[in-house]
Amino acid sequence: MSAAAVEYPCDDAPNLLEEAEELSRKLPGYRVEIIGGEITVTPPADGHHGDALTDIMVPLLAAGLHGKESRVIQAVGVWLPDGPFDYAVPDLAVVDADFDEHRAEHNCYDPAVFRMVLEVTSSNYGNDLKKKVTAYAIAGIPVYVIADRRNRRVHVLTEPEYGEYRVHAVHPPGESFTLPESVGAPVTLEVDRVLGLG
Repeated sequence: MSAAAVEYPCDDAPNLLEEAEELSRKLPGYRVEIIGGEITVTPPADGHHGDALTDIMVPLLAAGLHGKESRVIQAVGVWLPDGPFDYAVPDLAVVDADFDEHRAEHNCYDPAVFRMVLEVTSSNYGNDLKKKVTAYAIAGIPVYVIADRRNRRVHVLTEPEYGEYRVHAVHPPGESFTLPESVGAPVTLEVDRVLGLG
């Protein structure tokens, strides 16, 4: 007769945050995030991705959003309330100028200081178009802009409520759109520039 297997809890098992930190060490240059209780890893973006980000930043800076009231920051972490270790690192964010006083955990900041987050899609475009929509809405981030390079359109999501954005505007190439006033200044962006189309 054989003895039944007995499982003992292992207090030494790494939690998701520790696993994410280990992946970050092993994969320098990769973006590691925990969204919806799952670790996601995104390889370094291509040059067109970075060029599109620069084209987006120029009008934000010209509108004075990088000043005494707000700051425009690339790749700053937002601590997400929908899981014990969840966080995301949007490509670009407009945050309150006193954001550093609202550091949460793991070099991330309280979502309350984020006025807008923006993602330029790359290889993990499904995260930007699905998982992050829910995560950012739950976090209450007022404006989420997605530069969907794969489908050649820009999504502007606003009015987060009950884990979803109530307003979802889609802009095709050739159009311009104005960001909501909650960002902090009137900013009009051209879809072609946001998508890096020229």
